[in-house]
Amino acid sequence: MTQKPLEGVRVIDLCVVWAGPFATMLLGDLGAEVIKPENPFVFQPMTRGAMARPPQMLIGASIAWAGGLPHNEVGDRPWDYNPTFVSLYRNKKSFTVDLRRPEGLDILRRLVAVSDVVYENNATGTMEGLGITYEWLKAANPKIIFVRVPAYGSNGPYAHARALGVHLEAVMGHSLLRGYDDADPSSNTAIYSGDYLAGAQGAFAVMTALWNRDRTGEGQLIEIAQAENAAAMFTQAIMDYSLNGNVQAAMTNRDIDGRSPSGVYPTVSPGTAATSDDRWIAISIDTDEQWSAFGQAIGSPPWATDPRFAANAGRLEHHAEIDAHIAAYTATQDDYELMHRLQAAGVAATPVLEASRMFDDPHLRARDFFKTQTQPASGAYEYVGPLWKFPGTPVEYLQPPVMFGEHNDYVYRDVLEVSDAEFEALKAGGHIATEYDASVP
Repeated sequence: MTQKPLEGVRVIDLCVVWAGPFATMLLGDLGAEVIKPENPFVFQPMTRGAMARPPQMLIGASIAWAGGLPHNEVGDRPWDYNPTFVSLYRNKKSFTVDLRRPEGLDILRRLVAVSDVVYENNATGTMEGLGITYEWLKAANPKIIFVRVPAYGSNGPYAHARALGVHLEAVMGHSLLRGYDDADPSSNTAIYSGDYLAGAQGAFAVMTALWNRDRTGEGQLIEIAQAENAAAMFTQAIMDYSLNGNVQAAMTNRDIDGRSPSGVYPTVSPGTAATSDDRWIAISIDTDEQWSAFGQAIGSPPWATDPRFAANAGRLEHHAEIDAHIAAYTATQDDYELMHRLQAAGVAATPVLEASRMFDDPHLRARDFFKTQTQPASGAYEYVGPLWKFPGTPVEYLQPPVMFGEHNDYVYRDVLEVSDAEFEALKAGGHIATEYDASVP
């Protein structure tokens, strides 16, 4: 059987919410063995859901991607099929242990001794409060790679500030840049792109650290401040201020390099934004030649051949006027049909898809973008699959989203080789479980 890219690498996942779990998911997709210790007495919000046992009334009031459940029913094990969790915890293993107690911390120490990477993205001070420091990890395994992904770094005035991706967006100023020029930033919807950027960067950092360890025999401590990493989303604004003293503001969907027109325009829709079935198309024109081709593709209306718009400088000056003309035209068109017509003319264009329409997109289907995950607790659903296709080494679903405590026997008996007596003692002490303790709401 062909070896997977990271086969033989063991990662301990001490992560929460998105930024960390996304990174370890990428590593798991590449074949690393990712083991997640989970505490039966402590529920980590937004990791396996909002609550271990949410009331039924909360399901209908929750955002679907964060608190929705299959068939809108709480069921017996809601922590195993929360949508946020199942989208991030394929190709991972779960075992339970209470790290707050000495015997639980000793179990982690023994696992560190036979692992390659420890990855965490908890609030600054959380690991230290448990006694888990880089020095402690190195004592267990001198070659360990410890990756930390705090919101704002482990030192400095913001070190202990709590944050999710939406908070990072605001602190870094992205919320001011990505809005509309005629609207207050408070009208923006929340986005969490900083989480995914941190996850991708963290997975890359792990692979470079493994490469370095293979060459030198040395492990290392890696810290990625999510806020600093997220700054890559708006480098142009940072550089414009640093070099020119300009404070950029929201520019709607226009091109950062001043190419015109560039925007998102309405198309024939079965409904409205209120019902989430309004439809739009993104169009971006880079050159004067593309502008001419665009005009011909839409039937050469008089405004498209207006000499004022022949060169980019003129189009940029009259961007709002052109936008109004384009929107009036596109509002009569089917988004996919118009996309194909414009792309055939050499103009960049694509529908802006509401999430459910992605499942019917021919290109995504041709790329095998979605994979079916079948889990005993929730059944079969389609999710975004691995991000890569490698001809020589497979990147695939190796295991559906992990059930709570699913791999207790594997970790304790096979990896740590605990005795039967120790296993039973840990089980009697509440460390080993397959569901959250009844005291956890």
